[in-house]
Amino acid sequence: MTERYWVVGGDYTCMGFKNLRDGQGKMIGPFDTRDDAVQAWRQVSDADRSKATARYSITSEHLRLPQ
Repeated sequence: MTERYWVVGGDYTCMGFKNLRDGQGKMIGPFDTRDDAVQAWRQVSDADRSKATARYSITSEHLRLPQ
């Protein structure tokens, strides 16, 4: 089994971070390493730094390789 990583998030409707604004969700990736995902997360987070309602996270996906 192997993993790949994604950066997900965007601009939310409030500081509770429960609902994304329409059309504001982003999914960036996949990345083969967590370090690559962290680098992308830093870039997108810095770009939205002035928005208090923007939040991004890194998530991973487990891939089952054919045997």
